[in-house]
Amino acid sequence: MCDQISDAVVDEALRQDPNSRIAIETGTKNGGVMVFGEMTTGGYIDIPRIARETIKNIGYTKAEYGIEYETCTVWSQITEQSPDIDQGVSNDKGLHKEQGAGDQGMMYGYACNETEELMPLPITLAHKLTLKLSEARKNGEIKWLRPDGKSQVSVEYDEVWKPLRVDTVVISTQHDEDVTHTEIKEQIIDKVIKPVCKEWIDDKTKFHVNPTGAFVRGGPYADAGLTGRKIIVDTYGGVGRHGGGAFSGKDPSKVDRSAAYAARYIAKNLVKAGLADKCEVQLAYAIGVAEPVSVHVDTFGTNKIPEEQITELVRKHFPTKPAEIVETLDLKKPKYNKTASYGHFGRNDADFTWEKTDKAETLKKEAGL
Repeated sequence: MCDQISDAVVDEALRQDPNSRIAIETGTKNGGVMVFGEMTTGGYIDIPRIARETIKNIGYTKAEYGIEYETCTVWSQITEQSPDIDQGVSNDKGLHKEQGAGDQGMMYGYACNETEELMPLPITLAHKLTLKLSEARKNGEIKWLRPDGKSQVSVEYDEVWKPLRVDTVVISTQHDEDVTHTEIKEQIIDKVIKPVCKEWIDDKTKFHVNPTGAFVRGGPYADAGLTGRKIIVDTYGGVGRHGGGAFSGKDPSKVDRSAAYAARYIAKNLVKAGLADKCEVQLAYAIGVAEPVSVHVDTFGTNKIPEEQITELVRKHFPTKPAEIVETLDLKKPKYNKTASYGHFGRNDADFTWEKTDKAETLKKEAGL
């Protein structure tokens, strides 16, 4: 919820002013929402309206669900972006004339060939399960579902890291009070888990559905929320490293977001080209400096050509400076709210420009494969 509210603010700011600078956090507990941070924009951003619309769209339309969009309180505390940061991310303002990174840090991108999406299988299935759970609630297929829910998938691999089967599926979902646990488990297995995981499950697969026995109290009434609290869910499910910076609530001048997208774009094209079976790309930056201080490629021994040659191809064919990344991936458009659920990567959506594999053939040809 908090990620979606923060990214809804980003989208509205970019819709009105593509050069907006946004660093917004959201917190929620019980019936209250707090939106705070920094924003410089030429538009007018109606924070309470955006927060309420987002909460409504998620499905929190009754107080018994944990929060209710019309009656919740929305408190905002937002100031302009620091002028010290602004001069580092604007042309001709800081020590360097070129637009620099919005912060220091390391960003990682990952890809592997074990799924069609070039993503790790466990997180791919987990995202599809939560999407299916949401669809079953919204289309009325499972009438007792409430908005809160989460999933986790454990996959068994062979000695060369090829996925063999799903060992365990965990789904916890909020539900009406008058439904039995037996009914919940049967319907979730039949209508959610099996349609998504059917080719990977067998008679030994374990299903844990609401393993505490009940999940009636949900949303911010049960758990406080905060933007960026589940950053591994946003990326690769714990496969591959994470630099630590959350994506949601940030405009693309923040390399926490844009460089992580660029690193995924690079890694995916390298794997698609067949240069490696799996690949992790690291980009690191100094605040206010355009050129990355580090570009590193790790193929975990699956490379088909020397990694030094792969790194040279990366530097030659891919954007790594902040302004180049924003332009190449068309990141100033309002498209971020939908990244805040079901993952930022492995999505078949034209707005997810970092998922393109338009460089793969060029890479393959230059590598001599």
